[in-house]
Amino acid sequence: MSSKRPVSLVTAGQATGLDLPGSDTPRSDTPRSDNPCSDKPCSDKPCSDKPWAPTVVGEIAVVVSNASVNAEYHHLIVQCGTASAAAAPGQFFQLLCPHTEGAHPFLRRPMSVYGANPERRQVEFLYKVTGAGTLGLATLGPGDSIDIMGPLGVGFTFDPELRHIVAIGRGAGLATLAPLAKAARANGTAVTAILSARRPELLVSVELFGSQGAEVIAATDSEGTSGPANIERVLRGLIDEGRCKAFYTCGSSRLLRVQQRLAREFGIPGQVAMEQQMACGIGLCYCCVKDFNVAGEIVQRRVCWEGPVFDMMEALP
Repeated sequence: MSSKRPVSLVTAGQATGLDLPGSDTPRSDTPRSDNPCSDKPCSDKPCSDKPWAPTVVGEIAVVVSNASVNAEYHHLIVQCGTASAAAAPGQFFQLLCPHTEGAHPFLRRPMSVYGANPERRQVEFLYKVTGAGTLGLATLGPGDSIDIMGPLGVGFTFDPELRHIVAIGRGAGLATLAPLAKAARANGTAVTAILSARRPELLVSVELFGSQGAEVIAATDSEGTSGPANIERVLRGLIDEGRCKAFYTCGSSRLLRVQQRLAREFGIPGQVAMEQQMACGIGLCYCCVKDFNVAGEIVQRRVCWEGPVFDMMEALP
């Protein structure tokens, strides 16, 4: 690991803390602005009276519930420590999935945060069984244990002055965007959520967004409403009504292109949570590198470390 990104390991019971930057820390190779000793030699005096606390932990969480929500998705809730329960919208965890007969996943599986409750010390995940790892997750029941590491990555951010946003998600992106509903309400931001799936019965997060006061627009393949042309028509209407001051999106390259085109036309900012295969989840293995267009220059970034949330206009669908 580079000397510019030190990692400290501490053990407390069943938890291991990684001193990694949190979601509010810009990822760069310049000294961190919150470190008073970053540009001068250390002295014998302590830098701060504030006790050290990990922003990322590895711990053994306990399953509270693990239930099917429809024909494809499962909702997993685990009891965890305070650091995990403080996960921000857009961040993710690395889950060590249980082994099943004939399937022994070696690497952890990245899983975006579906919900986090600091008061109850719980974190939630929404997943679809697609392979050995998620097949193992589906075997978990209340009281079972699971090894989790997180919260990881850079999450979504809100301008305090932002009053109207549009959240657009499809597939697994519906889980990633779900925590925005609560965060937006706390920020005083109205949300219009455009949720897309193949069929109406496969839509998820509808009730969650609705319970936080968001307007939900369903778009499905079976009803012919999920195509880029129709989504663009809906978005132009929201823009005309002054109800689209920023885009938040995940899960569809086609819809990302639509939003980028409208963002250029109307000067609307946006953030995108990128989906990518990962291995380590902490920027060491460079398995999740993607290309981005930054001021006309193609640069490579690690989705797990510099992201997974990026400036929407820099993303290459």
